[in-house]
Amino acid sequence: MIEARHLRVLRAVATTGSFSAAGRELGCTQPAVSQQMKALEASVGTPLLVRNGREMRLTQAGEALVRHASGILAGLTAAEEEVAAIAGLRAGRVRLVSFPSGSSTLVPTALAALRAAHPGTRVSLEEAEPPKSVTLLREGDCDLALAFRYEGAAVAEDWDDLVVRPLLTDRLVALVPERHRLARAESVAIGELAQEPWIAGCPRCRGQLVEVCEGAGFTPRIDFATDDYPAVVGLVGASLGVAVLPRLAVESVRPRGVRAVRLEPAVRREIVALTLPDLAQVPAVAATLEQLARAAGRM
Repeated sequence: MIEARHLRVLRAVATTGSFSAAGRELGCTQPAVSQQMKALEASVGTPLLVRNGREMRLTQAGEALVRHASGILAGLTAAEEEVAAIAGLRAGRVRLVSFPSGSSTLVPTALAALRAAHPGTRVSLEEAEPPKSVTLLREGDCDLALAFRYEGAAVAEDWDDLVVRPLLTDRLVALVPERHRLARAESVAIGELAQEPWIAGCPRCRGQLVEVCEGAGFTPRIDFATDDYPAVVGLVGASLGVAVLPRLAVESVRPRGVRAVRLEPAVRREIVALTLPDLAQVPAVAATLEQLARAAGRM
């Protein structure tokens, strides 16, 4: 196997014409140069130099290797410089996947701070709800996933193979029209909404809604279902039903014609950032993770 240090020695010998001159150029002794050349010839399995007294010339194999050496060494230097830039956060890329309410609340603050601290680091953003976002992470289609899981959910999340960074606990609130009988209440039990028409959110949130309602002794009558949070708020504002949304989702839109009422007993979801163990060691990923945690701490 050819080593870069051997190529550097061969190029110096070819340029200077002797082991001693190559040693002076490289800052090492003549015996060290000789040993390196013997190691290189053993590695390639053929002589590279013909020695005749003080005179030295390259064999055909030596000429071929010297011809390629400059390009190889230049490529290695460029690679070393690029890796050093990534390691020093002067360059780098992070592929982030986030659920929509995280994209509009946590992500902007985190990425603005990341760009200010490390302008060479680039972050791409794609939206996906868990578990799809977690699948993208495991399949290598992203580096970092912003996800959530509900406390006490019937199906536990299997994240044992991932690095899990807890960010914040997001409490669900009830949304009712501003003229609803419960609009001025400090809190509402979900059972008090049993006879109302419901507007449901994403499939996972919809499943959680049904689970919570059934735990309170009723099955919600879902008239509308949409993944779009502004649409949920608009439908509630038009008095077409009630909804339960995470606080982050409510903060991500401008609610008009609705009231957010604290839900009792509390229903919470944990917001987390997920990555793979090896990716957690990549400087740009670690820096993005840290900024997401700081953004969550301000909320």
